[in-house]
Amino acid sequence: MPEDTTNPAPQGFIGVDLGITNIATTSTSHRHSGRRLNRSRQNDRRNRDNLARKQTRSAKRRAKRRAGREARRTRDINHKISKHIVTEAQRTGRGIALENLSGIRERARLKKPQRVTINSWAFAQLGAFIEYKARRAGVPVVHVHPAYTSQECSRCHHIDRGNRPTQAEFSCRNCGFVEHADLNASHVIADRGWWTWVCGAESQVPALTLIA
Repeated sequence: MPEDTTNPAPQGFIGVDLGITNIATTSTSHRHSGRRLNRSRQNDRRNRDNLARKQTRSAKRRAKRRAGREARRTRDINHKISKHIVTEAQRTGRGIALENLSGIRERARLKKPQRVTINSWAFAQLGAFIEYKARRAGVPVVHVHPAYTSQECSRCHHIDRGNRPTQAEFSCRNCGFVEHADLNASHVIADRGWWTWVCGAESQVPALTLIA
């Protein structure tokens, strides 16, 4: 059955900021926290490492089963997050703006434990699930350039590394706007999504995914 490409223009965009403490934060103020999940995954990783050091057949089988359970849990969480985001976008008549995830591991300046987390979390899978569900729901999806989304003020658009005094806090040095850092980034992504749409408004979405 062909996809419907006659959907009306979106009434704005929901920006989605992907991260570690919060797996996904939307510009509609929904945070999908990863704290409890990260603790469970760290425990799983330690258990697998302990089993791997034993080098027995039994230990290898158990390590493989644990890895399979973790992959299924990750997939289930990504399905739930993507469903929530797409459902909200469809309900409110908006599109979805995502960062272009290529090179996310290289761009992230993180401490070693966080690097392990970002290297093992299936961000690409989450993005693929959002795109697939959005396409079925007739919701436009655009990708925006990720540069400085964490340093740009969503109010005055001033960019400064000093706007992020801590991992969780955003405080604009230009206009004084204060917000949770992930939520501010999601608003920046939403704004970029709208401009991406405007620049490519002649294209039919979601039959095509626009690239900023």
